[in-house]
Amino acid sequence: MDGKQQWRLFLSLLVAAAYAAPALAQQPPAAEPSAPAAATTPPAKKPPKPKPPAAPGTPAPNAGPAATVAGGSKPTFLAQYGDWGAYTATPGGKKICFAIAKPASSETTPPGKSRNPSYMFIASRPADKVSDEVSIIIGYPFKPSSEATVAVGSTSFALYTQQDGAWIKNAAEEAHLIEAMRAGQNAVVKGTSAKGTRSTDIFSLKGLAQALDRSDQDCK
Repeated sequence: MDGKQQWRLFLSLLVAAAYAAPALAQQPPAAEPSAPAAATTPPAKKPPKPKPPAAPGTPAPNAGPAATVAGGSKPTFLAQYGDWGAYTATPGGKKICFAIAKPASSETTPPGKSRNPSYMFIASRPADKVSDEVSIIIGYPFKPSSEATVAVGSTSFALYTQQDGAWIKNAAEEAHLIEAMRAGQNAVVKGTSAKGTRSTDIFSLKGLAQALDRSDQDCK
């Protein structure tokens, strides 16, 4: 398995872990149960002693296996800026800082094709001398050897694909992509699945600049 495949697998786990706690926190409270009939209800068991609350900004302990990623690291939530969340993690003792968002809208052609959630993930890995690397998890296997695109305004950037991941094809353009995203309103990602389905995901860029500033600050 090459380095990019390893990073793609790790990225999938990191994304799932980052979203596990917020998803649980946003669950609506359960409805109050109605009073049971006294004659048919056995005595209630003594409730277990409540556990102390988890430290702020860490995934919930019952968030599932994805909450612990490679190296035993759990993402730490820093702050939410608009549509982007800022996080850090330390897998294997190597710090990662990242901003992440879900698309504001998604559609497929033909319409209504099912797929897993998609995400855009911008990470800095100081130990690997990587700064603001854009990764996209698209939610389906890309058509083999196909390219995807990400467009900000009138400027489009080619992405190379591998399984369900996409990265900028020309690494020299990545800084220009980040600059455009910091100043833009939306990023439009288009790709084609292995089954020939075309997808269009529109990511709001509201809050991205602040989320990157915060995550980059933690990786200095």
